[in-house]
Amino acid sequence: MATAPVSRRLASVRRDGGSLPPSQLWRPPVSNAQLAILIFIAFETMIFAGLLVSYWVLESNSFGWPPADMPRLPLAVTWVNTAMLLFSTWTMSRAVAAVRSGSAAGVRAALVATAVLGVGFLAVQGSEWVRLVGQGLTLSSGSYGSIFYTLIGLHGLHVVGAVIWLLAVLGIAQSGNFVAQRLAGVQLCAMYWYFVCALWVVLFVVVYLD
Repeated sequence: MATAPVSRRLASVRRDGGSLPPSQLWRPPVSNAQLAILIFIAFETMIFAGLLVSYWVLESNSFGWPPADMPRLPLAVTWVNTAMLLFSTWTMSRAVAAVRSGSAAGVRAALVATAVLGVGFLAVQGSEWVRLVGQGLTLSSGSYGSIFYTLIGLHGLHVVGAVIWLLAVLGIAQSGNFVAQRLAGVQLCAMYWYFVCALWVVLFVVVYLD
């Protein structure tokens, strides 16, 4: 019977007073930490969904969107910036793979590359904001300016938070504390990083390409 091996193992545990080896213990498919991150990501998704609905309402009630007197958004440089952020998802995946294989040097290299790409994304976006503000697109320049900076600015803050988290993980990795048995730190950071990158793709399509 299928239950016989289980019964024998339990009987052995009762006789020896020990416990089952870790490989035979049941583990949930998602850890508590991963579940917490997923709940947080769901909460953040609802916030941005509400802001996107506001964006579409403002756009549908406008005679011209963006308004004719507002500067055009920089498409070419934003395409490059988007590609850079999307490439960072690959470098982050390499960090997770390096942890699983026990390669400390690979973890550090992949995390450094991801951090550089994230900081580069923020630097390019910041320089474009300076240019747009100089051309008259500010928070006070009507509903278009306010919703633009609210959506894109809030995402920028999320990228800043993700980069800070990434640098903290990198600091731990520098001490060599990440091995295959302690994957959670890199994995949780990767989950949030993937979310931030996917969110940017949605914002880029809606705000820049629509």
